[in-house]
Amino acid sequence: MKVILLENIKKIGSIGEIIDVKRGFARNFLIANKKALYASKENISEVEKIKSQLSKKDSEKKKDAKLISEKVNKKEYNINKLSTENKELYGSVKPTEISKLILETDQIEIKPSMIQPLKEIRSLGKFKVKISLHSEVDAEIIINVESAENIQ
Repeated sequence: MKVILLENIKKIGSIGEIIDVKRGFARNFLIANKKALYASKENISEVEKIKSQLSKKDSEKKKDAKLISEKVNKKEYNINKLSTENKELYGSVKPTEISKLILETDQIEIKPSMIQPLKEIRSLGKFKVKISLHSEVDAEIIINVESAENIQ
């Protein structure tokens, strides 16, 4: 299915580009989240007209993402979790938890979908977590998982 992108999307394409994607991806993600339009003749001409506005919006989003990146990049966040004697956690640290931690600590709202742990956090220690703030702006934080209490 051919669609026209209304945003720059990492690994997919840039504003105004006509791409061919699977129907489900187009309907359920791109069009549902207003990131793309069906590639009809009317839509193509409309996107050409508003391309400069879309680029301006995208550059503003990028600027905001850079500001957030400067605030959180290379920062270390501590989180206390219940653990066993051999330093394994009951469960794991999820992106929603990391998002709440950043909001409480720095009053910066980051969607859990932007947070990508490099590997699943299931034990005590320090872990690098990548945050995709924009298609061209990433930040990296460190999550330090400490034991709240040992349980036998």
